[in-house]
Amino acid sequence: MKNNRHHGFSVIVFSYALVILAHLTIGSSCAFSQENRPIINSTLRGRVLDAKTQEPLIGVTVQIKGTTHASSTNNNGEFNFITGQKFPYTLVLSYIGYEKKEVVAEGSPIEIFLKEASNELKEIVVVGYGIQTRRDLIGSIAKVNPAETKNIPTGGFDAQLQGKITGVQISSNTGVPGETANIRVRGATSINADTDPLYVIDGVFINNNSLQTISTGGKASSPIADINPADIASIEVLKDASATALYGSRGANGVILITTKRGNFNQKPKISFNTTQGFARAEKLWDLASGPEHAQLVNEWHVNTGGSFATRPFRPVSEGGRGLPEEQQTYDRLGEVFRTAQLQNYDLALTGGSANTRYYIGGGYTNQESILSPIDFSRASFKVNLDQRINNNVQLSISNTFSRTLRNQARAGDGPQGGLLQAALHTPTYLSPYNEQGVLVGRAGFDNVTLLLENYDVNSVSLRYIGNLNADFVLLPGLKLRSSVGVDYNNYDESEYWNTFLLLGAQGGLATSAIGQFTTLLNEQTLSYRKSFNDKHTLNFLLGNTLQLDQLTRTSAEGRGFANNSFKVISSASSSTSSETWNKSTLASFFGKVDYNFDGKYLIDASLRADGSSRFGASNRWGYFPSVGAAWRIKQENFLQDVDFISELKLRTSYGTVGNQNGIGYFAALGLWSGSSPYQGSAGISPQQLSNPDLKWEKTTQLNLGLDLGILNDRLNFEFNLYRKYTTDGLLQLTLPGTTGFSNYWSNVAEISNRGFEFSLNSRNISKKNFTWSTSFNVSRNINKVEKLQNPLRYGSRDLIMHKEGYPLYSFWVYKQLYIDPQTGNAVYEDVNKDGKITVDDRQLHGSIWPKFFGGLTNNFTFKEFDLNVFAAFQYGNKIYNHNKFFGEGGGARDAARVIFASNLDRWQKPGDVTDVPKSDGVNVNNYRDGGSRWLEDGSFLRIRSASIGYTLPKNLTQKARVEGLRLFVTGSNLLTFTRYSGLDPESASSSAQNEQGIDLGTPPQPRTIQFGVDLTL
Repeated sequence: MKNNRHHGFSVIVFSYALVILAHLTIGSSCAFSQENRPIINSTLRGRVLDAKTQEPLIGVTVQIKGTTHASSTNNNGEFNFITGQKFPYTLVLSYIGYEKKEVVAEGSPIEIFLKEASNELKEIVVVGYGIQTRRDLIGSIAKVNPAETKNIPTGGFDAQLQGKITGVQISSNTGVPGETANIRVRGATSINADTDPLYVIDGVFINNNSLQTISTGGKASSPIADINPADIASIEVLKDASATALYGSRGANGVILITTKRGNFNQKPKISFNTTQGFARAEKLWDLASGPEHAQLVNEWHVNTGGSFATRPFRPVSEGGRGLPEEQQTYDRLGEVFRTAQLQNYDLALTGGSANTRYYIGGGYTNQESILSPIDFSRASFKVNLDQRINNNVQLSISNTFSRTLRNQARAGDGPQGGLLQAALHTPTYLSPYNEQGVLVGRAGFDNVTLLLENYDVNSVSLRYIGNLNADFVLLPGLKLRSSVGVDYNNYDESEYWNTFLLLGAQGGLATSAIGQFTTLLNEQTLSYRKSFNDKHTLNFLLGNTLQLDQLTRTSAEGRGFANNSFKVISSASSSTSSETWNKSTLASFFGKVDYNFDGKYLIDASLRADGSSRFGASNRWGYFPSVGAAWRIKQENFLQDVDFISELKLRTSYGTVGNQNGIGYFAALGLWSGSSPYQGSAGISPQQLSNPDLKWEKTTQLNLGLDLGILNDRLNFEFNLYRKYTTDGLLQLTLPGTTGFSNYWSNVAEISNRGFEFSLNSRNISKKNFTWSTSFNVSRNINKVEKLQNPLRYGSRDLIMHKEGYPLYSFWVYKQLYIDPQTGNAVYEDVNKDGKITVDDRQLHGSIWPKFFGGLTNNFTFKEFDLNVFAAFQYGNKIYNHNKFFGEGGGARDAARVIFASNLDRWQKPGDVTDVPKSDGVNVNNYRDGGSRWLEDGSFLRIRSASIGYTLPKNLTQKARVEGLRLFVTGSNLLTFTRYSGLDPESASSSAQNEQGIDLGTPPQPRTIQFGVDLTL
């Protein structure tokens, strides 16, 4: 406890010190303004501006060549020297993202213009709490241009990044817009703690965990979908320890930094408008047995199980049967629920600025129907970013994001009751939707599809605000203070009503309602110092602290029994129940970083972060996360200076530790009591959770080795990374014996490793006046392994997913089918324990969700005013369990209880038949054995993720109409998919749950879309 008090006191002292320093700075900075600057015998005064925008550049290093005299530009781009030197002399100017420049100063004042760097190595990259040029990077950081992916209609920008980033595996899981995508940065590091990356928008750590409580068959809505991709300027993904360590406890799963658009100083107002209109369809649907075929297979199963031909179910009605197989009708339920979906999007933005003010104001609206009726997704967003220079040394910046997201949701995953896709897919095709009285009824334990579509009432509304206020102070040349306050607020209101026509509401109707509120409050201070001297040395320091509070509250109610279907509010129910939950956690952090650059050849950085979390035991509340990195730019050595073929050669390495606490309970270490234990009408309490004062941080240590190579004047750029991540003290809920009175408790028991490589290539193939062609290619491999786990853990339907020591996470636990005996038609399974019979002891781990390779390929072409972009994503070597097919290949054994897939017609029928579908009979239970490997398929694919062709009207035409730019374009997504997977989509997963990936059941595929669009700039 003494240690905790000490840290808490340090936070208070440090925060107050920064506030006092800020006040002093504001008060003193006026002394340096143009109006009040004292008369001094200055040798030189000057100003530095962007050559293109005429915007003042802040923080430019200005040095008198051959001396130690140096200065740094203030918020107005101004600098000054006090020296005894005589004119003329040479100034050397350097600034991140701009070309280094030497200028001869003949007198004072002087105005200097810097040009933005054009080659890739001088590209500006956002890093933790700052920016760097790519050539000076030590950490492994990938940058994505959101303009290339923003028109892919997924709802959230996270799913749009698939295939764009080395080492980042993204699976969309479903074709429903706005649902959660699975993102793994260099593998998965945890079992029960969160494995998603940290998202940071303009410095605010945002919530990416779904607030949804209403069941949609295992699916979950994505909070990331509240963000409008059109407002994003750049996306950086931080992967190795050097890049992520400054985020400490948040960096174990990688960090995704999102920078939103801002205006420019001294820029005239500019209006940008973008709209797209299009449609989406399923690329293919399941091939089902027709009504007659289904009846034929049921009869066959009847005979094979010992029934007589005379008593077969489908025989003439006169003989007591259901009619002959050929007399059965085929009812198309899939065609009833799948539709051609409409897509529309509108974005309008105003940008500009004066000498001391710049602004970005953007509004957007998108509406995406799902190909599965009646689901749709719509979002209205409003964005305001404003920067104001108070004086030469003080600037205020504010970022605001407002959004309102509506979802008409449906149970598109698992679940017979209310399961829309289950009812359409798994109801036998020969069963009429009407009973003998001509009334619409459900069949085979599922709802009637027509009634579902007419009466579906499941909705949610998400209100989101993400904001940040920054104050930047230039205390001395090169010394800057930033203080910020940020907030992420999400109100998630959801409701559903099941009337008496539907299974869930059959007993008088069922209504539920829930309101969840998640709030993050953030306060940060950073102090940075940058110093260059002797034209060879550059030193940077960063110190900072963070205070963060997360709070989640949820109120929910349920009502049953309504007078009739016109009454839907819970207050009209004959009985109702309600519940309320409240969770809160706090985090205090201190961090520091130093990096040094010698002569552009040798780079080194080191950082340390300390995080104190309320979620852990009193003795282990603080975690310490160090990192160190180094790089050698070999190209700058004398022995390579004359080798023109090589334009860049750099070796990088980093090593460090980051932590994880996300995903565990807010009060995971505490002993908890519940007040919801009434007894005979009186309030009561009961123990709810065992305490664990020794619970501590989950830690991941990572080693990275990297190589950057540029050749032919950077026309070809290669990046290669090798990494190894090792997680210790893995957070896990352990099961307790029932005699203890508790079901489980949190502990640190697991160890997990990830190792792999990443390779990317960027090339400028052709650069002519009227024709250009550039290519980007990336490929990655990650090997995941559970290094330590006391007992295997099973997840998913029929325990199909298992975590076991020595195997990858998300491995499939199945009976391995060897072949179909051509003489008997029986499936032969591997008898693992050699006891002569197939039992649960013969289930084995066979394959996992992890691909051997994954990546993407992008080609960009321009020809005069035309442009073409083609982007393909791929993965190879992963497995996916086709659970739809498991149910659909019952061979008549389930009769009217399940649909039969057309693939079941390839079953064994007579001796000598060679097939992988066994004979259908009662002895051969292989047709319906849980977990057979026959339904474990290769999930490899190559997908044309997007293709876009555009035409930009010539300037001489648009200028006459006072239009700055006008581009017309057509974009398609998921145009072609090459795969051996027999299901609809090799990325499908029936659940968004972390430990239930790779099982395809009742999941709509990602649609093929075509959109027509206009980009207009005034």
